[in-house]
Amino acid sequence: MKTAMTGRPRTKPADIRRDELMDAAEVLFLKKGFAATSVSEIVEEADVAKGTFYLYFKTKDDVLAGLQTRFVETFCKAVDTAMAHEHADWSERIAAWVEACVHAYLDNVALHDLVFHQHTPANRAMKSDNAVVTRLAALLTRGAEAGAWNLPEPRLTAVMLFDALHGAVDDSLAFGKTDDREKLVAVVADFYRAALRLS
Repeated sequence: MKTAMTGRPRTKPADIRRDELMDAAEVLFLKKGFAATSVSEIVEEADVAKGTFYLYFKTKDDVLAGLQTRFVETFCKAVDTAMAHEHADWSERIAAWVEACVHAYLDNVALHDLVFHQHTPANRAMKSDNAVVTRLAALLTRGAEAGAWNLPEPRLTAVMLFDALHGAVDDSLAFGKTDDREKLVAVVADFYRAALRLS
């Protein structure tokens, strides 16, 4: 007796299944809130058995940590793509950096707030090992080596500059002034140039 092998596979690769669980959790967390969402609701949304959840995550906090990591990876990819383009000079590179970060933040405000405002241990750890700050520090180090600016502490400068950008975007959100992104990018980029003593 022959069995036809048609249709979708009975099992999915682990990374795909994990992403589907995170996608389901993201939808529910954004709709209902993290605290109000149960594991049962996540597996129902993902259309999997409850046991499948525990193959990939121990708790909802683990899912949130996964969403946070994915957010940072997506954010960094957007920044890396922007920085891979040809830039005329260091001033233009700084402006491209700022523009990429502002758009990456504003395009995903709700998800950003979800994954960074829950005050979990993973959240606190992420602050001391921020991949975006690490990239900015590397950019500042390259600029210093090229003689574009003089920075004795590139990483600390990167922390302060990133916090300034973050604060500017948060302020714009708080006062409902995010319609003119070009102006926001220009103001922050000018601040960066002034801090780095670029003309």
